[in-house]
Amino acid sequence: MSTDDRELVRRMLAGEESAFNAFFDSYFPRIYRFALTRLGRDPEAAQEVVQTSLMKAVANLSQYRGDASLLTWVCQICRHQIVDYLRANRRHPRLVSINGNAEARSAFESTQAPAEDEPMKHYGNAETRRAIRALLDRLPGRYGDVLEWKYVEGRSVEEIASLLGIGRIAAQSMLARARASFRDAIEVAFGATEDDVLSHLRGRS
Repeated sequence: MSTDDRELVRRMLAGEESAFNAFFDSYFPRIYRFALTRLGRDPEAAQEVVQTSLMKAVANLSQYRGDASLLTWVCQICRHQIVDYLRANRRHPRLVSINGNAEARSAFESTQAPAEDEPMKHYGNAETRRAIRALLDRLPGRYGDVLEWKYVEGRSVEEIASLLGIGRIAAQSMLARARASFRDAIEVAFGATEDDVLSHLRGRS
């Protein structure tokens, strides 16, 4: 936790109104961008999810231990809120039959790809990206977090190890397991390999 994070949390826990105002002013736009891309760029849905996420963050602030940045912690709350919102509003498509890998099954429980013989033909670029984000959000444990830290935020293995409170080798092992789980989830969801899905995205860019 940075010094700024620590001070902001301390002030909010002390009940300082200016700290809460600073928190909402600073974090709303960042969390909004995080949610908007995962909600099909639906501004009303994103606003609802972000407001709920920030209120939950404030309500549970005493549980924040500083193992990750305050932003990462709030994003994690938002990620779960997105899943809840999509489930409540039945925004996830129908599930296809899943066999085999238990982690892929867990990751896929709220996500669907078309059930046709050639599913990628029927999936648009935006739909594919939304499904991939949903898969990341539903990966078991901290797999979604470590993949985003590594490949979205560009963090090093050492930084990821520090965020998780584990050693470098253990962090490398978790990254490998997370990548394998994500590959399995993609294959189950889309009926295609990870390379095929990414090629499909590049071809529609």
